[in-house]
Amino acid sequence: MLQSSIYTFFLCFTSCFFKVSCSSSEFSLEGDYLLGGLFVLHEVDHATPLSTPEAIECSRHTFSVSGYQMFQVMRFAVEEINNSTTILPSVSLGYEIFDHCSATKNFPAVFSFIAENGSIKPKKMLNGHQPKVIALTGPYGSARTMTIASLFTMDLIPMVNYGATSYALSDKLQYPSFIRTIPSNKDLIHMIIRIIKWFGWNWVAFLGSQDAYSEDGLRQFNKYISNTGICLAYQEALSLEANYSLALKKIDLLKINVIVVFALPQYAKNIIKAAIEGNIRFKVWIASQAWSMDQQLPREPGIEKIGTVIGITEKLLTLPRFAEFIFKATGTTNVHENDSIEVQNDTCNQACKCCSFLTAEEIINENPTFSFSIYAAIYTIAHALHKVLQCNINECHKNTTVRPYMLLAEMKKLHFPLNDRQVKYDDNGDPTINYSIVLWHTERNPPWFEMVGTYDTYPEITFTINSSLFPWRNNGSVPFSNCSVKCKEGFSKVPEGLHDCCFQCQKCPRNSYVNYSWEPYTCFPCAESEWSDEGSTTCKTRSVVYLEFTETTSIGFMVSAICLLILLIAIFCLFANNHDTPVVKSAGGSMCFLMLACLTVSSISMYFFFGKPTSAHCILRNVMFAFFFTVCLSCLTVRSFQIVCIFKMAAKFPNLHSLWVKHNGQWLFIVFSSVIVLIACVLWVTVVHPKPTRDTSFNDQIILVCENENAITVSILVFVSWFLGVLCLMFSYMGRDLPKNYNEAKLITFSIVLFYVTWTAFFTVDLTLKSKYILLFNAMAQLASINAILFSYFIPKAYIIIFQPKKNTLAYFQISIQNYTQTICRT
Repeated sequence: MLQSSIYTFFLCFTSCFFKVSCSSSEFSLEGDYLLGGLFVLHEVDHATPLSTPEAIECSRHTFSVSGYQMFQVMRFAVEEINNSTTILPSVSLGYEIFDHCSATKNFPAVFSFIAENGSIKPKKMLNGHQPKVIALTGPYGSARTMTIASLFTMDLIPMVNYGATSYALSDKLQYPSFIRTIPSNKDLIHMIIRIIKWFGWNWVAFLGSQDAYSEDGLRQFNKYISNTGICLAYQEALSLEANYSLALKKIDLLKINVIVVFALPQYAKNIIKAAIEGNIRFKVWIASQAWSMDQQLPREPGIEKIGTVIGITEKLLTLPRFAEFIFKATGTTNVHENDSIEVQNDTCNQACKCCSFLTAEEIINENPTFSFSIYAAIYTIAHALHKVLQCNINECHKNTTVRPYMLLAEMKKLHFPLNDRQVKYDDNGDPTINYSIVLWHTERNPPWFEMVGTYDTYPEITFTINSSLFPWRNNGSVPFSNCSVKCKEGFSKVPEGLHDCCFQCQKCPRNSYVNYSWEPYTCFPCAESEWSDEGSTTCKTRSVVYLEFTETTSIGFMVSAICLLILLIAIFCLFANNHDTPVVKSAGGSMCFLMLACLTVSSISMYFFFGKPTSAHCILRNVMFAFFFTVCLSCLTVRSFQIVCIFKMAAKFPNLHSLWVKHNGQWLFIVFSSVIVLIACVLWVTVVHPKPTRDTSFNDQIILVCENENAITVSILVFVSWFLGVLCLMFSYMGRDLPKNYNEAKLITFSIVLFYVTWTAFFTVDLTLKSKYILLFNAMAQLASINAILFSYFIPKAYIIIFQPKKNTLAYFQISIQNYTQTICRT
């Protein structure tokens, strides 16, 4: 058995080298320059591991109509070029074509191409070696191509391929003589990703076959879906004997509605048939170029129920006069003119027993996916030869020695029009992209293909899909194939599971936003100068506000403050002019001037609430008021105590009264309380002094305010002032029955109560109101506090001085004291 296998291999090898007598058939044509062609006229359905050195007889396997059509396109292109008077005038092309049905058992044909005069002499291959062919096209399939490519690399014989799409072949270090007229898997995957993104899908499955074509496609798909939002939910490489139904059931359970079938036709047929038998319904099937224009599969019964099939193919261009060529070929040529086929013809794989039974219509109507690629491949070789031979309109320099590497160098620089398309190659030997998106219409008989989109890279990148042409079910809406429902605007994604496409939606809180193009899983905080509402995708710029002098409210307040200041100065002058009168003395004498001076200085602090705040503004608006107003309160407290002391304590506690008068107790108390307040103010200013700050707690504004971080000193000042107010109220209550001229209990009580009410109202507003006008309320609280003392304590006395001078006499005051004494005695 082993001897028989070895004998068969060498018999085939020898016959291909020395006894090939196929020149009269379709497989060969004589010419000045010979081209090689490798086409899959027969498909090996069940490949077996190679255990003995043997060649294969392709004609014993399944016949491929599509492969025979590709075969005829090469013959047609060569004939057209030979009949042309412009491309290669006075030069003829010939060809030698082999049936290349196996990746591992078709080497005799390859050896024939690289042989010189029927022999291969490795030592001479780099020294003027002239192989049998100057270039070749084929074979179909990446695995077949990569298996033999290195043999042509040795002599840099151009392989202008029409059907090998593996991106690995773009590596010019490994495959320097490889050029293709069909886009690579990388380009095809980019196209598939564009379609998926166009319809908003992100939950997809990828089914392939166990070969180099599908493995490369899956590798490219995994590489280029990163950062696109697309998740590969299920992937599997299937063998011909695999359980296709089980894979489809898994896809159905995962609720995947978009399935990319990146496989060779025989595998794709098994997948689609399994889907029909398994009642897999309403899916979207994206067909790779290998089977997107299959002529038999759309006719499968029940295929219309599986859903929508979207195919990707090169733009289909009709080849003028190709039909005429086929009718001529089928009418006059019999593939086997000699019925007694010699052994060498069969083993050379230049035999096709079924070809003669095909009609012209069957050949013409077969899958046209690769027709233009083959056509362009032959024209690429012809144009390169045109350059090497330095052809002009009339003739070519036939005496020029043509080496394959010379053609290869010219091919890389080619750029020529062909049937309204530009043929040119990039640095990797890959062509420009001219894809079409076709929609299968399987609901009719016969089924038909409709072009619904295009993708071109020359002269510029354009991608279009006419979505209105898709007959989607569910009222025409695009099928849903996403792991999670898209989040509403302003919601961030909370990851759920292993895939990025699976998530829950969470609304972004106020003053944060989500940026879907940058990081959809995080709510980013807005900058200090920005703000946002709940559920925002952007931040808005805050307006910087403060109390300006030009505002109406500011002007009204300033007028009131100026009037208060004028009134304080006027009363101070009035009291100074009447300092010896009983009314002024009863008001405290020199002490009332200190009170008026403190109120005057306190009123000045209100002007620093307006304008853009500075450190000086912050110190003067609060610290100055706190110190001087507290000193005024201490004077008012002493004054209320003195009246009670004179009329009540002097009689009951004469010694205590004597000490108070002897040691100027009133001034000691004022100085003591003032020192405490002064120390607190100094600490407030020096340790953590008030400074301008930006209050961002407001929604759409940044309010320039003064920051008072020294809570201890502020608490001391508040405590002292409120404690003094309590003492005032207590002493006023004790002196409620004193002589009328000395009885200021009601006035002091009113001013202190107004003081408390004012500041309680301010603190309440400060906690509830969020506005720049809180500063205005602060200034108004100070204004009201000053007015409370001024109008309740000083204005009534000023009124007596001006309008009731009779009451401002010593006699009047003595009468009041006598009446009070008599009242006390009677009681």
